[in-house]
Amino acid sequence: MTWVPTGLRARLVITFLLVAVTASAMVAGLGYQLVRRELLDRAERAAVADVRDTLSTVTLPVGASDVVWPSDSTVTDDDLAGLVNALSGPGRTVIMTYGDLQHTSPGGRFTMSDVPDQLRWQAGRRLVYQRLRIGNQPWLLVATQIQRVNQSGAKRATGLTAYVFVSLAEEEGVLFRLRNALAQAGGITLTIALTVALVSARRVLLPVRRLGVAARALGSGDLHVRLPVRGKDELAELTATFNETAAALEHTVSELRTLESLSRRFVADVSHELRTPLTAMTAVTDMLTEDAAGLPDDAGEAMLIVVREIDRLRVLVEHLIEISRFDSGAAVLRKESVDVGDCLADSLEMRGWADQVKLTMPVGLTFSLDPRRFDVIVANLVGNALQHGSPPVLVRARVDRQGLEVTVRDHGRGIPEQALPHVFDRFFKAGSDRARSVGSGLGLAIAKANAELHNGTITVERREPGTLFRLGIPRS
Repeated sequence: MTWVPTGLRARLVITFLLVAVTASAMVAGLGYQLVRRELLDRAERAAVADVRDTLSTVTLPVGASDVVWPSDSTVTDDDLAGLVNALSGPGRTVIMTYGDLQHTSPGGRFTMSDVPDQLRWQAGRRLVYQRLRIGNQPWLLVATQIQRVNQSGAKRATGLTAYVFVSLAEEEGVLFRLRNALAQAGGITLTIALTVALVSARRVLLPVRRLGVAARALGSGDLHVRLPVRGKDELAELTATFNETAAALEHTVSELRTLESLSRRFVADVSHELRTPLTAMTAVTDMLTEDAAGLPDDAGEAMLIVVREIDRLRVLVEHLIEISRFDSGAAVLRKESVDVGDCLADSLEMRGWADQVKLTMPVGLTFSLDPRRFDVIVANLVGNALQHGSPPVLVRARVDRQGLEVTVRDHGRGIPEQALPHVFDRFFKAGSDRARSVGSGLGLAIAKANAELHNGTITVERREPGTLFRLGIPRS
């Protein structure tokens, strides 16, 4: 699998290193090629010039005539040896040929098989040279046919051909040392480039990192965070824009919080103000209900509607007051160890639901919770099942290693699938048939708030048939 750097720091460093390495390699490569060419060209010129100068001073054998390889040649092997000695020197090996005669420098390791055929043919016409690699060693081969100049200045071939092998080991050693020096310089350059890249990346990314930290702080609610603006580059402009955005966001959030606080206080104040007249109105609802029986049908029906709406308004006000306590943070949890079975039974019996609900749980089930708030949760869940579901309504409770689990299930039509994510929203009522129901639309929201006050959760599931609510309260 190919690794691809994703961090901006890694990409900056790698890009910087690639540019530095590429530039260094190009400069070193061009420099090496120029030095190599100049060094080898100079060695070739010096070797060729030395061979020419040596040949211009040597004395040709008496038998060397103007005819190439005469059959009556009197050139001897000693004559060839003299020419070989004249051309030989340190780092040189000479092969001299004349017809069928051939002589090599003492200790020479080359033969005519080491001479390329094309070079042999060209040597009979002019002085030629070629770089060869023989036995993994560099050599320069200079080949020429020795010519005699007559009294008229014309050059005549003598049939003597010299092959001079000049060692280029010294030049190759110089190039080897040059390559090592360039490699060391490249390593030093790479180290310097890496250091500069890391420092530069840190200087470039430090403002970005500070912006990231500030953005996370801003997202977590610290609206007072600001960053110092340094310089006049793009990062400075970005920092200034962040500060302006943070200031505008702080102002907007401050206004929203003020409005939200005023709204919550208004709801709480209205709810408390409504509570007093509603208490008085509720006190006479029983009398109104009894009087409604003696009134004409229309008047009696109107009286019952008034009583029902007063009761609905009372429930709504109580729920609004409870919600306002949660919103203001005034809700307090008072835990104690209670018998869960007794709490459930009392909650159902107090509301007259005991004969409508089947309760299942182990005997002597105890748990630490707030009994009043637990009662509110159960009342809302069971009341919702009885009002909008169908019997039988089943309530089960158990305690495991995670904590207390209470399930409430009815066997009605069930909540529509699209409404499940919203059942705990405030004032949400699933279906048009619930728009004018007695419920306020706050019961399940209050149940969820009480569960969360216990660090617990409430979930809802659609079953066939019916709906299942699951309350989970973890151990302390």
